[in-house]
Amino acid sequence: MPGFTPIPFTNVKITDPFFLPKIETVCNTTVEACLAKCEETGRIANFAKAAGLAEGEFEGIFYNDSDVYKVLEGVAYILEHTKNEALEARADEIIRLIAAAQEPDGYILTYFTLVKPDEKWTDMSKHEDYCVGHLIEAGLAYYQATGKSALLDVGRRAADHMAARFGPGKMHWVTGHQEAELALFKLYEHTGDAKYKDLACFLLEERGRGYGKGSEWDDPNYGAVHVQDHVPVADLRDAAGHAVRLMYMLSAVTDAARLTGNAAYLETVDRLWDSVVNRNMYLTGGVGSSRQNEGFTEDYDLPNLTAYCETCASVGMVYWNHRMNMLLGDARYADIVETELYNGALAGLSLSGDRFFYDNPLESEGKFHRSEWFGTSCCPTQLVRFVPSIGGYVCAAGDDGIVVNQYIGCEAKIPFGGGEVALSIEGAYPFGGYVRINLETDTPAKFALRLRKPVWCGSLSVCIGSEEVPVVPVFDRGYLVIEREWDKRTLIRLKFDMPVTVVKAAPRVAEDAGKAALRKGPVIYCFEEADNNDFDRIALSGKSVFISAFDENLLGGADVLTVLDGGREFRAVPYFAWDNRAPGRMKVWVESDNIDLFQNLAEILP
Repeated sequence: MPGFTPIPFTNVKITDPFFLPKIETVCNTTVEACLAKCEETGRIANFAKAAGLAEGEFEGIFYNDSDVYKVLEGVAYILEHTKNEALEARADEIIRLIAAAQEPDGYILTYFTLVKPDEKWTDMSKHEDYCVGHLIEAGLAYYQATGKSALLDVGRRAADHMAARFGPGKMHWVTGHQEAELALFKLYEHTGDAKYKDLACFLLEERGRGYGKGSEWDDPNYGAVHVQDHVPVADLRDAAGHAVRLMYMLSAVTDAARLTGNAAYLETVDRLWDSVVNRNMYLTGGVGSSRQNEGFTEDYDLPNLTAYCETCASVGMVYWNHRMNMLLGDARYADIVETELYNGALAGLSLSGDRFFYDNPLESEGKFHRSEWFGTSCCPTQLVRFVPSIGGYVCAAGDDGIVVNQYIGCEAKIPFGGGEVALSIEGAYPFGGYVRINLETDTPAKFALRLRKPVWCGSLSVCIGSEEVPVVPVFDRGYLVIEREWDKRTLIRLKFDMPVTVVKAAPRVAEDAGKAALRKGPVIYCFEEADNNDFDRIALSGKSVFISAFDENLLGGADVLTVLDGGREFRAVPYFAWDNRAPGRMKVWVESDNIDLFQNLAEILP
């Protein structure tokens, strides 16, 4: 398959004026807020209690261990960005407690150790495997960042415990919240030990065969569909059930297709991509429209006011689509990553870094606001590990050259052809349409440079060096491909067609009939009451005129769209930054007269 090799974020130094401040906010504020909440809510103390180092009862919900693991994974990524001895020392102390809480046979989940020691591995809904997965991912990240193996050793012993218990000829098991599978594939690639790959494949193959048992299976409001256990993985046809679980599972299925060559799994992720993206995804990249099941309902059922769109599901979309891009080498998957980076996933984090959205509606009556924490706080801890690692989505290596997937300012080192290519990106993206890419090689070298042409971009022009004549475009799977012998130093200038675009929904989205939305480049816009005294009168028409202007003092610096229409004036701001000012109403989709008269109309599916 014509795929790519990922370039880890450790090879990419972010210099981007848009994302670097957000990464720094997570490094300085978000991680501290999450650590404080993990201490305040007893999440960390649970490990000390389970280890017999402290007295007291278990506090919280049975899956709370996972939040501690995700914060530690985030700490690892932060330490890759900047040296912080105090933060590392705090993490080491937490890891000491985790290691002490692990039972002699490798089992670790503080809830069962403290509350129900005789009921381990009896209810598949209790997230035992899910927590092991996040433990493994945290251990791998911390080892990479610090060279310290204590947390990874705990994770590997937990994986060994699972491998001894589950598998052919052993106990059946269906993961109630998928996560262990993708973590086990990561552990296999790190260690080379095939038993971890085999266990991950076994867990995927257990689904849909009647082995699932647990409280969610027994609940008539959920059942097997909720946990994607209603049919075998290879027989899945449509997005169904809990959105985050499906994203994590599809990430693992994509890994399985890559590592084992399972053709049926490749067909599955292709079918499910069509179902999720073309029939069940919001304009912002949000997925999972229903609050009742935190997931999918029927195709094109995309309400705005009650949209769930969990932040973790948007991050899961990044994990899955990045894997699809690496496996298949098609830019359409990187387009989805971009949509999430600038909209669906980023919206979950406040500009201050210490308040969060769990769900992300596309409309608000003024009573929906960010919170400092949640009883189930997977989303804040998810953002701690996601935002510092976004450098890993910028570029890749292909068999014949270099791939640029995201136009995020950075300095990257890309191994290629027995040597190394130094690549730097700078520009005003996502609000400005000009980007400069510098390539440096030790000696002149011939290779292909693939530049993603964003799906929203009408035209992309490229000039090389001092040449003013644009490169004649040659496109392959959504990339503009330039194949030539490159000098030791080369400047490539890109100009994206980036007008304000009026968007309409697919006809089958009843919620958005007669409505339109605004986008500029990769950024989706919304109207907030803070900017519009006549909020109830906001509407677009075929006569609307749009003015885009960058305001460095608003919302951390952003393009603001002014809409002029028949003497009326409205303002729209980036969706990712809403609810960072005075409380008030918000909407992405607004009434529109004669929508088909717009000349710059883009129809977005769904």
